[in-house]
Amino acid sequence: MELYGRKTFWSFLEEDQRAPPSPTSHHHHHHSNKDSEPRLSLSRPSSATVASLSPSSPGGSPWTLSPIRRSPSPSLLYHCIASLQRQDGNVYSIAISRGVVFTGSDSDRIRVWCQPDCTDRGYIRTHHGRIRAILAHGGTLFTSHKDHRVRVWSVFVAGPDRLQSKKLATLPPRTPSFLPFHRKKFNQHRDTISCLACHHAEGLLYTGSWDRTVKVWRLTEKACVDSFVAHEGQVSAMLVNQEDGCLFTSSTDGSVKIWRRVYGDSSHALTVVLRFQTSPVNTLALSHSSSSCFLYSGSSDGYVNVWEKEAASGRYNHGGFLQGHRFAVLCLAAVERVVLSGSEDTTIRVWRREEGTGFHTCLAVIEGHRGPVRCLAVSLEVEREGVGLLLYSASLDRMVKVWRIKVVGKEREGEEGMEEEGEGEGKEVVFEMSPVLSPLWVEKKLQRSHLY
Repeated sequence: MELYGRKTFWSFLEEDQRAPPSPTSHHHHHHSNKDSEPRLSLSRPSSATVASLSPSSPGGSPWTLSPIRRSPSPSLLYHCIASLQRQDGNVYSIAISRGVVFTGSDSDRIRVWCQPDCTDRGYIRTHHGRIRAILAHGGTLFTSHKDHRVRVWSVFVAGPDRLQSKKLATLPPRTPSFLPFHRKKFNQHRDTISCLACHHAEGLLYTGSWDRTVKVWRLTEKACVDSFVAHEGQVSAMLVNQEDGCLFTSSTDGSVKIWRRVYGDSSHALTVVLRFQTSPVNTLALSHSSSSCFLYSGSSDGYVNVWEKEAASGRYNHGGFLQGHRFAVLCLAAVERVVLSGSEDTTIRVWRREEGTGFHTCLAVIEGHRGPVRCLAVSLEVEREGVGLLLYSASLDRMVKVWRIKVVGKEREGEEGMEEEGEGEGKEVVFEMSPVLSPLWVEKKLQRSHLY
């Protein structure tokens, strides 16, 4: 799926090659203290010694452990605990469930890893080509494939070092030749299935496609119960609010739409269209707290738009946008009050929403990839001193990285800030903005293929 915007990473490539890189300051527009935010961008890879590990299965990819890296913000500490290099093809999707990590790529294999550091647990061979989207819930795994169908899998622990899988269904099933054409058309997507979402309470699976349609599947019946044209452009992302069952869809047409299932029926009705800018929307994330609900949408113009839900009316109001990425935002992930955004500019930004106010602060810019960050998945680790996160990121540099992130509380933040002032006053953290592009990604960009 091509991403359209005013400027992309490629439009600046020749300028970056002609002119020497210079330190660049970025500030996000939405509710940030401009004076207190350091200049954040990319740094060159660390020259520290690294240790190499090998996965348990033969023919696996090498692993690299990174040293601890302290971010410019005292509110956050992160380090890369593992890196996995694919020999060929890109990773398009990551999903986490019950301590197991699943990745989908250009191959017909679903790779299976164990948290936290991606210990290799083998793979599931599908025999149906590229795996574009993965969704995991409990012991059930959903995958979309090159043949425009979805496979449903049961994944379970078969031993201390092994997982087993069983295919439960194919959606839609292979259609007998005697069925009428209109029935086949209702069931089958005509282009790539780009995203998946599930309403757990109702047992409904949603599939969104580049053919601009959304199809709804009742899992108990293994049947399509609704199909509708959702957007004027390709459907790029979907998610379901598990509290009220609302479906959110986004598209290259620049809009986010909210759908609600008609009571007592299988059909869906459009309730509202959210549109603040004309730039294509590539990704969505939803964040809940005890008293609020926020919707985030990442666009090709580099902005993350923020929509806050009114408690009384249920309406979503635009609350500003997070500014910092130089190029398209390709993926989002949210947990608690922390939002993570991955971009075509090769970086991952970590944002924190302030309790009660809705203000957002950029805590750090994580660098380490050499190509656009295509997908993110995050899980929560509860710690006494703050929020601990395990972040999994995949890039078009064919790397999957695992990051351990610690977001400290306000009291601890103040203590660490005082310690840093005592170590050396007047220090200014400046990084050089000079992303090193993966040659493979540059080659594909030149060919104008569907990168994302």
